[in-house]
Amino acid sequence: MYQLAKVDKKFPGVHALKAVDFQIGRGEIVGLVGENGAGKSTLMKVIYGAYQPDGGQIIMDGKTVRFANPRAAMEQGIGMVFQEQSLIANLTVMENIFLGYEQQFVRFGVINWKAMATAASAQLAKVRLTIDPATVTSALSFAQRQLVELAKVLTLEERVQGNLVILLDEPTSVLAEDEVKLLFKLVRELTTRASFIFVSHRMDEVMELSDRIYVMKDGAVVDVVNRGEKTVEQIQHKMVGRNVDKEYYREHRQKPFDATKELVKLEGVSLPGRINDISLTLHAGEVLCLVGTEGSGREAILRTIYGMRTPLRGKVSLKGQEISRFSPRNAVERGVGYVPRERKVEGIVAGMTVYENMTLSQMGRHSSAGILRIAGERALARDWISKLSIKASSELADCGNLSGGNQQKVVLAKWRSGGSDIMLLDHPTRGLDIGAKEDVYDMIRDMSDAGVGIVLVADTLEEAIGLSHSIIVVKDGAIQKRFACEPGAKPSLFDLLHYMI
Repeated sequence: MYQLAKVDKKFPGVHALKAVDFQIGRGEIVGLVGENGAGKSTLMKVIYGAYQPDGGQIIMDGKTVRFANPRAAMEQGIGMVFQEQSLIANLTVMENIFLGYEQQFVRFGVINWKAMATAASAQLAKVRLTIDPATVTSALSFAQRQLVELAKVLTLEERVQGNLVILLDEPTSVLAEDEVKLLFKLVRELTTRASFIFVSHRMDEVMELSDRIYVMKDGAVVDVVNRGEKTVEQIQHKMVGRNVDKEYYREHRQKPFDATKELVKLEGVSLPGRINDISLTLHAGEVLCLVGTEGSGREAILRTIYGMRTPLRGKVSLKGQEISRFSPRNAVERGVGYVPRERKVEGIVAGMTVYENMTLSQMGRHSSAGILRIAGERALARDWISKLSIKASSELADCGNLSGGNQQKVVLAKWRSGGSDIMLLDHPTRGLDIGAKEDVYDMIRDMSDAGVGIVLVADTLEEAIGLSHSIIVVKDGAIQKRFACEPGAKPSLFDLLHYMI
């Protein structure tokens, strides 16, 4: 039994955890839900030893414990599979699995790589992953890396007596449906040797997998729900303190786009192995959504428009001018902004302030004779913090310390403050809670109203249908069907799935 009793945690100006009671028994799967900023991340870090509580107790098997750091927690059987992943890309799978514990394979100062590979294979077998442990981690898919993370945590079995407690932080956020099913199957099988704390914004998945669900709001546990006791809507109400707006996707704000003004045009664009003969047009004020399964070619289309890929054949035109040299710099100069799927890797620079992140793509506008006009940068950031209701102590706050929803707002502000009128949004609501998603939906409608053309790869089909003026279904790198999405006459899920699979 692992238990938190009246745990408190404060930061300057923030009461992050308020007398939190939490417990998980042997073999249990416990869900943890709440809006961004509700206290979930802080609670996870207390459990994992990254933070020490200011008050209350941590109790394991009836004994009070205190972890000085994550390694001390791991030595007691507590491991974490991170949302953003902690693997080092240029190391091999086996090096990542035993990172920090290589000494067991050292003889006379030399690592026995064969022994490490054998041991790594045994760990990978626990998660049903059949890959060469000598594979460089960067060559793996996201789903494979997620399973390697889990295999790494399961090495605790050989070092710790008793039941493990494994924290899963948004493990399904970018997994395909079949990959989610595999992960859930593995987690259920592993409950014979571990308990799991499952954090996710996908309520249907939390309710499917969890035995109990803890609901957090404003740093406190506001409800504990047993399996089957409440509906998704009832839990969401507890999370946000109100009923979720039935006009969730702001469909009532959808206005006709300007069909006379073309912002992006692709004609017969092909990239070997990715997309083939893609032709599409994006107009001013239009939200054009690309839907398809993982690997269908949606992301390749976005990255081609952004100049990260050079097509083998075909033409790409931005605002009527054909592109001959493909680079993100050229795209940005023509008013293109790109919000990537992995915001913490490609979207923001953690360690830099909010204002530095916002002006990163427009340094020339804020410099004179090579010297930055910092006062102007900070004033612009303060303006956008106010416009988008970004929750940050000031424009000087470290962007890496903001919640996911506020980081996403900073990324969007970076492009909008620079005047971008073509926005490429790749899963802009991935990992965001209900309230933060609603904020992003409002921002998408605001941009559309302002004449910005938006190419969107949505997190769900419902999101695609709700937000779009037009939907293009992509399968095996080719366009299968285009749907007009006028309010009241939108395609159904079945309509889209028919062409996707």
